[in-house]
Amino acid sequence: MAKPETTQHHTVVVIGAGAAGTSVAASLLRQRPGLDVAIVEPNDVHYYQPAFTLVGGGAYSLAKTARPQAETLPASARWVRAAVDELEPDSNSVTLSDGRRLAYDILVVTPGLKLNWDGVEGLRDTLGRNGVCSNYDPSLAEYTWQCLKAFKGGKALFTQPQAPIKCAGAPQKIAYLAADYVRRKGLAGSSELKFFAAGGALFSVPDFAPPLTQVAKRHNVSLLMNHNLVAVDGDKKVATFRFTSSAGETSEVKEAFDLLHVTPPQCAPDFIRNSALANADGWVDVDQHSMQHISYGNVFSLGDASSLPTSKTAAAIRKQSPVAAANILAKLSGGNISASYDGYTSCPVVTGYGKVMLAEFIYGGKVAPTLPLSPFKESRFYWQGKKHFLPPFYFDYMLKGKELDIAHKPLN
Repeated sequence: MAKPETTQHHTVVVIGAGAAGTSVAASLLRQRPGLDVAIVEPNDVHYYQPAFTLVGGGAYSLAKTARPQAETLPASARWVRAAVDELEPDSNSVTLSDGRRLAYDILVVTPGLKLNWDGVEGLRDTLGRNGVCSNYDPSLAEYTWQCLKAFKGGKALFTQPQAPIKCAGAPQKIAYLAADYVRRKGLAGSSELKFFAAGGALFSVPDFAPPLTQVAKRHNVSLLMNHNLVAVDGDKKVATFRFTSSAGETSEVKEAFDLLHVTPPQCAPDFIRNSALANADGWVDVDQHSMQHISYGNVFSLGDASSLPTSKTAAAIRKQSPVAAANILAKLSGGNISASYDGYTSCPVVTGYGKVMLAEFIYGGKVAPTLPLSPFKESRFYWQGKKHFLPPFYFDYMLKGKELDIAHKPLN
């Protein structure tokens, strides 16, 4: 009997079936039915991650965020249930964790990013107990709500690591929800809420920092910039931060806590950082407009693992996916790569129950709203949109490759 082939060839190989991988694969197949597309994805469940904040705040069901992977993937794509072990762009191939190899004409790298729980000493050992919670993992988001309900006053700490991270507004969203919850329960007078950010700014786009600072002030959430979480002692309920002064001097700050919500440090997956596709920071090195790799013309990347200098959000992917699909199809047909992404992203910053400030912007930090509403004011309309409109839009339109483009316009 002949030995089975260990290398399979596909026209397009997509690594990762999250928001980016699934939407771009679906877009390709809608525009070119019959295209040979393989999607490499080891997980059996697809999560709508933007709702994890609401789950942690008790305003959304975790079950509603999850769908079987088989239901979210394009029907005509081949699902390769495996993880990636190595990228070999010089030979146009990918080695999988089970030893198989996939050869490709076009590679689309969209595996998301890695949550580095081990980047904070002691964190992994105490996650999900001792009042240490995080909305960044579906297995932990419900525990955040348990911690919030069990909170009877005392110290609640919320952390944000060095950028880049996915959904950079999420660390402060849960702080505002917690503050609102504490107020409604009559515990504000006996509670101290602190937000620790490793960076020096509350929000990456300067125009949004003043209104969000006012939100924090209204909620009595103390803002401590340049404080990076480096260790957690769950049993003693003490968090250790490294503070960096304006002069560059560092010192340790220890804070006791009753509740600690942690946003972990984040980086690209190891198989990307160890590959020829990575830039100096470990992300897939692509042109910020075309999403084509700088050195390998048949490689594209979008979403969280890419080097695109914009926020890592599903809203950004919604605008990236049609551009990437158009350029991939152009590459396949030998045409010019001309579709261009302007850096659009949005972050619905939850500022309390029933309130959202929708931050929309493009490259250069230019504010670029979609609707004729003030982007600097909190809105119940946007809360309803985040909770009720966006989840079905994500599953039924975006992941199906239906490119409903709603124009945005820079303010200046």
